[in-house]
Amino acid sequence: MSKGLKVALIIVGIILLIAFSAFSWIKNGYDRVIAMDENVKASWAQVENQLKRRYDLIPNLVETVKGYARHERELFEHIADARTKYFQAGSVKEKIEASQGLERALSRLLLLQERYPQLRANENFLKLQDSLEGTENRIAVERKRYNDAVRELNTYIRTFFGRFFAALAGVGPAEYYEIPEAEEEVPQVRF
Repeated sequence: MSKGLKVALIIVGIILLIAFSAFSWIKNGYDRVIAMDENVKASWAQVENQLKRRYDLIPNLVETVKGYARHERELFEHIADARTKYFQAGSVKEKIEASQGLERALSRLLLLQERYPQLRANENFLKLQDSLEGTENRIAVERKRYNDAVRELNTYIRTFFGRFFAALAGVGPAEYYEIPEAEEEVPQVRF
């Protein structure tokens, strides 16, 4: 084998090694951003599962409370509207907004038990309230997991190479599921 052929084979080998390394790097970065995007979607699906559970419980809770609070019509309309908006929402952002509207209405609904002492003693109401509280806890856990996945994706997308891979994969930043402003305020207790 001639010296020129050896040099040519070494150069070709180096070029192939560089090409393989570049391909592996691009593939790994692309796969990583896709995995993060799928994690955000899966986390959102879990939030939706719990929100659906909440929306399935609400009609029963509302019907129980209606028997005690017939004149609270506006509140029941807000709950029905929020529920309808959620199921008609086309994007994650719209679903988050509808869910936040329902959370505000539910807070008002649960405050009704203070006005109607006999409602607090109603067995159906207590069971439904317990189920709803459990669901709200599950929603909080899933919302945290979703927001963690969103943070990981959005942070990666903001890095120098992450931006390149996100553009290559067609992945954009995801929406956080934030607490509604009304719930951020500390409730005042007065005696």
